[in-house]
Amino acid sequence: MGSIMVAGWIAFIAFWFLLVYGWAVDQLYPPTITVFLVLWLTARFGLPYLHADGFFISYVAILDIALVFIIFKADVPLT
Repeated sequence: MGSIMVAGWIAFIAFWFLLVYGWAVDQLYPPTITVFLVLWLTARFGLPYLHADGFFISYVAILDIALVFIIFKADVPLT
C-alpha cells in the first residue's frame, strides 16, 4: 500500500468522522451536512466523467480542511 493510498484513507475516514463529530458537538447543522454530502457525492461520481478521478483524494482533503475550519473555528495546531 503506497503513501497516496494511506493519505486517501486518512482523508476518507477524517471526512466521515468530522461530519459526525461536527453534528455531535452542534457545530454542523443538517443543511451544512447536506451541502458537504452533495459536494462529496458530486466529486465521487462526477470526477470520473471528467476523467479526473485521481483528484478525488485531494478534493476530499480540501473538504476536510473546510470542515476543520467550520467545526474548530481555526486550524488545528500540530504542536
